[in-house]
Amino acid sequence: MELKSLQNQFDLKELELKALLEITQAINDNLPEVSLYKIYGFMLRANLQIKKLALYVKEEVWVCKVNYGTSVDFYPLPLDESFLELKEMQQIEFDHTDSRFKEFDLVVPVLHKSEVLAFVFVGGLLHEEKDDQHNSDTSFVQTLSNIILVAIENKRLAGKQLEQEALRKEMEIARGVQQLLFPKTLPQSQQLNVSALYLPHQDVGGDYYDYIEINEEQFVLCIADVSGKGVPAALLMSNFQAALRTMIRQTADLEEIVIELNHQTVRNARGENFITFFIAIVDRSMKELYYVNAGHNPPLLIVDSGKPQFLELGTTILGSFEPLPFLKIGKMAYDLEFMFFSYTDGLTETFNEQGEPFGLEKVTEVVVENVEASLEQINGELLKKLNIFRGKNTYNDDITLLSCKVLADK
Repeated sequence: MELKSLQNQFDLKELELKALLEITQAINDNLPEVSLYKIYGFMLRANLQIKKLALYVKEEVWVCKVNYGTSVDFYPLPLDESFLELKEMQQIEFDHTDSRFKEFDLVVPVLHKSEVLAFVFVGGLLHEEKDDQHNSDTSFVQTLSNIILVAIENKRLAGKQLEQEALRKEMEIARGVQQLLFPKTLPQSQQLNVSALYLPHQDVGGDYYDYIEINEEQFVLCIADVSGKGVPAALLMSNFQAALRTMIRQTADLEEIVIELNHQTVRNARGENFITFFIAIVDRSMKELYYVNAGHNPPLLIVDSGKPQFLELGTTILGSFEPLPFLKIGKMAYDLEFMFFSYTDGLTETFNEQGEPFGLEKVTEVVVENVEASLEQINGELLKKLNIFRGKNTYNDDITLLSCKVLADK
């Protein structure tokens, strides 16, 4: 009888070793998570002859990953919270637990570095009439469960690392694309000054500005903000810039330009993004400025040291409607000079610690008070006032400033 018992123990150990080898091979083969759980369930059912089992794994919530042999389907059931404090194996006491768990005899916590990774609910262990064999079986359940769960957790961590690396590369591409959008140089002369400042909220933003010279007397100023972030937004804005520059080479008709830009944005964004856009063409020989505001924050214009005006005429955002529901061309004339200031909504929508926005009124005050200063000084004063205003709050969006002074001949 003793010889038979020893043979049974030897056979069982052989089965356990075989199970461990097969699980290890499955892990080394980098099988998906669902396959590892299937192998795990098969090993316990076939090799240890565990008749009933439910494995609950800690993810964002406790989830049943393996279940067989029970009359109740445990997959959709939440884990009974009375088990959460367990650190050691124990028999299930039905007076203090969900009655649906009465099908099991034992609950076996699976720990890794003192943290509970899972709970294995077991019913019908092989040789459960003998304490030593009973302990051996449950110990093996713990060992096998620990191996499989740590392997799955490592796979998840590796997956997150790959995702983070992919995101890092995506952001590098987007940064490169975005830097190509901005003009390398801006004019700085006695008759024409253009200045820009770009502060991305994250590594890659959705803002765009441009200065495009048409000829010696005409040039384009534009500023835009695309919804969304990352590579998709950067690529959309890259396509937008390419379409704009192509159109500018062909025509100076703002209506034609904006209609075509809207068509391109609708086609490329496919309803997932839109663009707010402002474009102006300045003709210094005619002393006129033509513009279209497509849902963008109205730029500020001060003509011949007069009162500030806001450039609001135009149309709605680009990329949402085709054809555009309306389109008006704005026109402004000047005698000697003008000062133009535009921005994206990250400026006016920066909040202070009381939840109040910086707002257009404060922007206007700073620009008007410093209208005789250089454009760089105006930008610096705005940022100084903005930083004082926001206090400990962080910026919550990109900020782009684009300004221009056309000056009278001295």
